[in-house]
This record gives sequence, structure tokens and C-alpha cells, in this order.
Amino acid sequence: MNDTSTEVEARYRAMLMARTSEERVTMGARMFDAARVLVLASLPPGLSHEERRRCLFARMYPELTGVAVPPELRTQR
Repeated sequence: MNDTSTEVEARYRAMLMARTSEERVTMGARMFDAARVLVLASLPPGLSHEERRRCLFARMYPELTGVAVPPELRTQR
């Protein structure tokens, strides 16, 4: 679903592209860090360090997840 008009989308893209490459990379890194914090906060308490790492990986990269993460700890979609 996309409820953004093409004019607004073009304006937003122009604003992003007006930034320097460094600024855009920094924005992406900050967004990734924020997503990581949110995922970690959503995990059940009491997981070992290794379980937290596996769950984080499974949620950030679901297309790469193998059977190492228990189904009850995978992202619900």
C-alpha cells in the first residue's frame, strides 16, 4: 500500500538527494541502529547472549535464517 502522492514522493526524494553522501550513509546507519535497539527490546527476557544474537539475526535478515532460531522466537508476521 502506498498512500503518498507522486508529488510528495518526488519532493522527499529530492530532499534526500540534496544531502551529501556522508549524510545519507549516516542516516541509514542511524536507522539500522534504531531498528536493532527495537528488536532487542522486543525479545523475551532471560535469553542467553547467543540466543539474543540468533534472534536478532533472524528478525533483521529473515530471508537468511535457517533452523538455528526456535520458531517461538522468530518474528511474527
